[in-house]
Amino acid sequence: MSVTEHRKPEEKNAFWETIVVLFQAFLLAGVIRTVLLQPFTIPSGSMMPTLLIGDYLLVNKFSYGYSRYSLPLYNPEWFDGRLFGSEPARGDVVVFRLPSDPSIDYIKRVVGLPGDRIQVKNDVLYINEKAIERKEDGTFTTDEEDTEGVGVQYSRDYQGVPVFRETFDNGVSFDTLDLTPTGEGDNTQVFTVPPKHYFMMGDNRDNSADSRFGVGYVPEENLVGRASFIIFSIANRTPFLHVWKWPANLRYERFFKAIK
Repeated sequence: MSVTEHRKPEEKNAFWETIVVLFQAFLLAGVIRTVLLQPFTIPSGSMMPTLLIGDYLLVNKFSYGYSRYSLPLYNPEWFDGRLFGSEPARGDVVVFRLPSDPSIDYIKRVVGLPGDRIQVKNDVLYINEKAIERKEDGTFTTDEEDTEGVGVQYSRDYQGVPVFRETFDNGVSFDTLDLTPTGEGDNTQVFTVPPKHYFMMGDNRDNSADSRFGVGYVPEENLVGRASFIIFSIANRTPFLHVWKWPANLRYERFFKAIK
């Protein structure tokens, strides 16, 4: 028997062991993505300055339990409501399925809980007739162009945009942008949040399609999970696979940054 012939069974076994290991790895990744954590990419500037275009996030899908929209390939006939459900806190940054088109994922901040009355007056957010604490917090500058748009399309560089620090009664504090004092969403009607629904707003207050506009109230079953932290960030709309552009565009300071 030759040396080559003697090794063939070992090589065959090693090949199938590799296949099994790869299958197990893909299966584990699929379970993690379905049940625990799911990656998302930020394509627009509606959550600036908290989230930037090109941020890659991990979303904790266990935070609020599971609904038919929690799975990557959902079926509206599977079941209603939530399993192991828990309520988001005011101020959580949440990924949810757009009520008018559940095939689309949105990410915004929870502002209104069921039963709350929400209104914006002269740039100031009111919750149940009480103004939210709002203080000047410097300016924000980025070369990223934002093309989401609400009303007026702010497809331009952000240079020296006023930043305001908002603080909710539960202690959650975060920065918001004020592109213009006369934005379409700076003075609104009173919104009364229905039971089992939530009111969402982007931190980029003058350029966010959210519950003040076409998004409307978000049913609890549309919640996918809470955005936990940024794992990767790349500027200038650089495609992820263009690795030769990474050195000039990576935002290293945003790697593994918690989202608040």
